[in-house]
Amino acid sequence: MTEGFIFTAPEAKKARVRRGGWSWGPVEGVKLRALSLGAGVQSTAMTLMMLHGEIKPRPDVIIFADTGDEVPATLRHLDWLEGEVTRRTNGQVKCVRVSKGERLSDSIRRRAEGVRRFVSAPFFTANGGQGRRQCTREYKIDPITREQRHLLGFAPGTRIPARSCEVWIGISTDEVVRAGAAFDRWAVNRFPLLEARMSRHDCEVWLRRHDYPVPPKSACVFCPYRSNAEWRWLRDNEPEAFAQAVEIDRLIRNTPGMHNKEFVHRDRVPLDAVDFSTAQDNGQGMLDICEGGCGL
Repeated sequence: MTEGFIFTAPEAKKARVRRGGWSWGPVEGVKLRALSLGAGVQSTAMTLMMLHGEIKPRPDVIIFADTGDEVPATLRHLDWLEGEVTRRTNGQVKCVRVSKGERLSDSIRRRAEGVRRFVSAPFFTANGGQGRRQCTREYKIDPITREQRHLLGFAPGTRIPARSCEVWIGISTDEVVRAGAAFDRWAVNRFPLLEARMSRHDCEVWLRRHDYPVPPKSACVFCPYRSNAEWRWLRDNEPEAFAQAVEIDRLIRNTPGMHNKEFVHRDRVPLDAVDFSTAQDNGQGMLDICEGGCGL
């Protein structure tokens, strides 16, 4: 690295414009109905409600974007949920897992080694701010969108007719400000939980009433949008995953040329130095989550 080199993230892309649509209820004449699965509480409830016939018509495909850094408990839950879908629909609803092709943690490790191109995440910075959130788009939204195009039969860059794909998104009433039109002209977003006027708590109640497991939060092991209770749970129940979070937390403060040190914990101290047993649990706020559904 040359002397005086300033290590920075690539310039942010221009703001994305919502060019597609949104729908209250099913969209007539679509070629594909796709459920975007985060494997958290809301999207799990939405999926199982579909299996119970409470949301119609059934989607053609359920798509989960794997960052490669999910908590093991989430992947175990995903295995179970996909099994339920396959069993109860006789395989008519396809379950697909997609990915960027590399783990987000690998990008962060390259960043620590001084590689110029990396994907930034919203880690807390020492100056009181947060990093840019590129991870959701590159590791969640883009892989799901590519799979939708593939299933529609259109190659990248090929024009797709408007309103070709109905996309189910598990946004609940707690997060209604996140609901909006699709970014692509050929897609229409649908929010079945809003149609049912269900909150996250309502989703948990529904799952328990039907004797289904309530899944843990779906997010990368080092996701900064965790409350102290969630960090404690990760430390106590998934020690290897917590160790990985500690490693990433250390790496993001040892990157050459950084303007401000970064932390995965909102207190801006090393993760392994946080006293979770006594720190006040302020929570993350239901709206402080990834737009792509990481926390659904």
